[in-house]
Amino acid sequence: MNAEIIAVGSELLLGQIANTNGQYLSTELAGIGVNVYRHTVVGDNEKRLLASLDEATNRADVVMITGGLGPTQDDLTKEVVSRFIGKPLKYHEKTLENMEQFFKKRQKEMPMNNKKQAHYTEGADVFYNRAGLACGMAIEYKDTFIILLPGPPRELKHMYEHDVKSYILNKLEEDSLVLSRVLRFFGIGESRLEEQLLDLIEAQTNPTIAPLASDGEVTVRMTAKAVNRKEAEGLLDTLESRIRERVGDYIYGKETESLPFQTVRLFRDTGKTLSVAESLTGGWFSKALVDVPGASDIFEGSLTVYSEQAKTDVLRVDSSVIEEFGTVSKECAEQMAERVRQLYSTDIGISFTGVAGPDAVEGKEPGTVWIGIAGPKHVTAHLLNLTGNRDYVRLLAVYYGCWFLLKEKVVNE
Repeated sequence: MNAEIIAVGSELLLGQIANTNGQYLSTELAGIGVNVYRHTVVGDNEKRLLASLDEATNRADVVMITGGLGPTQDDLTKEVVSRFIGKPLKYHEKTLENMEQFFKKRQKEMPMNNKKQAHYTEGADVFYNRAGLACGMAIEYKDTFIILLPGPPRELKHMYEHDVKSYILNKLEEDSLVLSRVLRFFGIGESRLEEQLLDLIEAQTNPTIAPLASDGEVTVRMTAKAVNRKEAEGLLDTLESRIRERVGDYIYGKETESLPFQTVRLFRDTGKTLSVAESLTGGWFSKALVDVPGASDIFEGSLTVYSEQAKTDVLRVDSSVIEEFGTVSKECAEQMAERVRQLYSTDIGISFTGVAGPDAVEGKEPGTVWIGIAGPKHVTAHLLNLTGNRDYVRLLAVYYGCWFLLKEKVVNE
């Protein structure tokens, strides 16, 4: 199958919001073997949406339309699709009942225009919205499946994961099952990774290999086609083994597992606890950890000690260390990690100090970063010389903190 995605909303064209739905759907569809050939953004205009729909249905097996399912007059998607196909709109009773209960619980009267959120085109399969109000739908038109999804990302993702993905998979031919697997890498750049896997990439037929760089890391998506899941998994297992033989030291996880997720998992598996002292990252590392469910099992607490005085008065870093070596130093990073470990009585302490930019500090250039790690027996510090703007340096520092914890032997002492 090939697909096109049409995003509806004048706010997208005006740049008021980013089209994250398109990025999400492209990633998800690629994972089940559906190739996205085009993205289109259309304002809240009936004539232009009709034209885009006409063009897309002549090219694609699947046309996914996001947005324009709300209660206001400029939410036209369902009306336009109904007119395009030539079938009337009907009310989906379960959705209508859900909306009525929604307003009743809030002791408000439901405006009449909200009822249009329960519309669907006659003959369509309806996707009940468990995360919002407006229902989605899918309908076959000639040789194309037209799928309507709500615009709010939370609603769209929930509907795709619970209903739309299985709907599309059921439409794929049984003898061409497609299975994907994502490997996640850190500490190696996209070009270097590609160089190590170049012969595999050039010879790829089935499975295929697709490297992709994102903020601070690289992923490789492997996609196999087979007659059944067991055969597809076998193809992916063989390819993954070959990749691991070459660059396995840089692999930290699979699929959507992030570096903070793997860090929390490691500490839970080993039964260790962690505390954090942050200067450069200003609380970013702590937030990355607590964004992971279950972080409370391993994370005791943190201190953001940005100034020199905070480091000495609150964290009790020796003033003599700062006077002799400065705050951006191996010695300061090590003592910050050890002091926070003692303060919270944790197995491991980690610290971040450095220069995010744009100006130099203590004669150290922007991108100079020290990360300290203290355990019961050993204290170490890692020097990084990072490039990029202020936020990117801080983001990479957070990722490297996770990476060092995953690789550091002190965690397993």
